[in-house]
Amino acid sequence: MAHIVILGAGTGGMPAAYELREKLDGSHRITVVNAVDYFQFVPSNPWVAVGWRSREDITFPIRPYLEKKGIAFVAQRVDRIDAEGNRLSLADGTELAYDYLVICTGPKLAFDEVPGAGPEAHTHSICAVDHADKTWAAYQAFLENPGPVIIGAMPAASCFGPAYEFAFIINRDLQKRKLRHKVPMTFVTSEPYIGHLGLGGVGDSKSMLESDFRNHHIQWITNAKVTQVEDGTMHVTEMDEMGGIKKEHQLAFKFSMMLPAFRGVDAVAQVEGLCNPRGFVLIDEYQRSKKYHNIFSAGVCVAIPPVEATPVPTGAPKTGYMIETMVTAIVQNIADEIAGKPVISKGTWNAICLADMGDTGAAFVALPQIPPRNVNWFKKGKWVHVAKIAFEKYFMYKMKTGSSEPIYEKYVLKSLGIERLER
Repeated sequence: MAHIVILGAGTGGMPAAYELREKLDGSHRITVVNAVDYFQFVPSNPWVAVGWRSREDITFPIRPYLEKKGIAFVAQRVDRIDAEGNRLSLADGTELAYDYLVICTGPKLAFDEVPGAGPEAHTHSICAVDHADKTWAAYQAFLENPGPVIIGAMPAASCFGPAYEFAFIINRDLQKRKLRHKVPMTFVTSEPYIGHLGLGGVGDSKSMLESDFRNHHIQWITNAKVTQVEDGTMHVTEMDEMGGIKKEHQLAFKFSMMLPAFRGVDAVAQVEGLCNPRGFVLIDEYQRSKKYHNIFSAGVCVAIPPVEATPVPTGAPKTGYMIETMVTAIVQNIADEIAGKPVISKGTWNAICLADMGDTGAAFVALPQIPPRNVNWFKKGKWVHVAKIAFEKYFMYKMKTGSSEPIYEKYVLKSLGIERLER
């Protein structure tokens, strides 16, 4: 009998638990460990931050849904991983032994890398539902006395899509409130150009997103290295293509949401030989730790190299379809190991994304994520806005019912007119 422990209960950890439960017989134990006792659908946080969703709309308690499927749940922070001894030390002082560990923690948000950044200082965040709630409270106060807005991504950020989403969502919300004319907006990003997305661009993403910014009167600064944030002022060094200083900016703002760079969470990053210098798990082609072969990892917490060198550091995103295939590969590989079979399953580094833009949306497909690509496709339309809303409802339904079906292959790919992708 094997005990599989899944660290993290997000968009990677919860599906991993359900897929493992379906794949393995009842003699094998599965335990999910998560720092909080609720699931949150992170892609909906931009809507929460402007009041289009409530916290209750995108969260639910984890325990009853996992236990219904025969999966144990521990709502505790993990303080230490003893990878040699196959044991976790939890925040309450207890320990949990495992035979296999699946790390799906997501990232640690590196607000500290820019002085004055983060929800405890002068910029807001949509990376977690707590942050989105706090952003919504600040946004309501802002609406009483509107002024300049700055939205974007800090140096070394890797998840740029939500920043674009939030810029267009706030633009649309202000239009509906008849306040847009009072709010100058600037998009500040470490990307070398608008629409880079950490992917070197996808299809016509550069020209299409630049056009949308112009049409919505959103200014932008690219190759932007935010060096400090003070109350109402953001200090930005704009770099040239060679990495030299092009211009220094001091941008005034009344409201700002800036996505931070990511690092690995402390308990994971501290394990010798498990991670790269930023704390992301080093994996082989089978989603398995290069040093500890009973540790697997999926999602934002895995180490993936940047697509290309940029004047200001940018990382590569880990999109939902990529995470889904990572999880499926892990589940199959653990099942094969338990059965004494060789490990052969691999995830994919294909990028697929639905991004909401307020009343329309953008979808992109990059196959593979790192160029040159077999498919390099970026499209816009109101259908993407509708598709993302439907996807939110469907994913929440799947997490509550314990379904292990591959959501991207069943739903998202079909909405894009793609039947199946080769892994």
